[in-house]
Amino acid sequence: MTWEDALTEFKFYLKVESGLTENSVVNYEFDLKKLMAYLKEFNIEAPPKQINHEDVKSFVYSVSKALNARSQARLISALRRFFDYLIYEGIRKDNPMELIEAPKLGQKLPEVLSIKEIDQLIGAIDLSHPQGERNRAMLETLYACGLRVSELINLQLSNLFFEEGFIKVHGKGRKDRFIPINRRAIKYINLYLEHYRNHQAPQPKETDILFLNRRGKRLTRAMVFTVIKNLAAAIHLKKNISPHTFRHSFATHLLENGADLRAIQQMLGHESIITTEIYTHLDKSHLRQVIDNYHPLA
Repeated sequence: MTWEDALTEFKFYLKVESGLTENSVVNYEFDLKKLMAYLKEFNIEAPPKQINHEDVKSFVYSVSKALNARSQARLISALRRFFDYLIYEGIRKDNPMELIEAPKLGQKLPEVLSIKEIDQLIGAIDLSHPQGERNRAMLETLYACGLRVSELINLQLSNLFFEEGFIKVHGKGRKDRFIPINRRAIKYINLYLEHYRNHQAPQPKETDILFLNRRGKRLTRAMVFTVIKNLAAAIHLKKNISPHTFRHSFATHLLENGADLRAIQQMLGHESIITTEIYTHLDKSHLRQVIDNYHPLA
């Protein structure tokens, strides 16, 4: 894989899987192109799969001298995320940025939907459309289980354990996990199966895939992203949302209602509790709102 090919696919991943704004994607691209220019200038012929820690470290240290702390942090974040993506796709086994530390900055909190906004989005789905039942089941599952979009599109019929109230998903790093699923999501998945999925002719390699397009193939990340963007436009939602927003909302609403952080970590499939702890910051803003609204002296 060339640097140009890797960058193109990474940009698509950032926009669809992670739900980054166009401006953020452009910034990531800008930082990665700095690395590509550095490699070309010093005749370092190492593709993304093979570039090593020393080459990346030399690049970071050479350009960081002219950057402020925030720009340094963004550069390091872009590179780290890029190599994490390559690991996620099975292109690399290690991240050459692992031992390179970024300046400490305040953490930006993710966009979160209210329960009312989630209901409005799902309510805007046109159920008279052939894919309406599928889209409703899809969004109900995203929110009910806090899935990544890649986990949603690869969800298998053989991994639905509705009698036990669980689904099994294939997460990052090829790790499987079981997630509880509520009755409402089960209801809408069963309606989709009964009225749409069971009447389709899946492509040979897609017979076990739950969510299919009209040609009998699994959905792409971009298709799910487009469905959500169109629904947001239909209800005039001003927030910048993506499939990942449903995952953030799932975790935030659980924490606000008293769920244990460790349990949320397991359901999200986070390897480290530190990753999950961002939702405690969101919860604090919720607590501030509770005081403002309900304390007699607020």
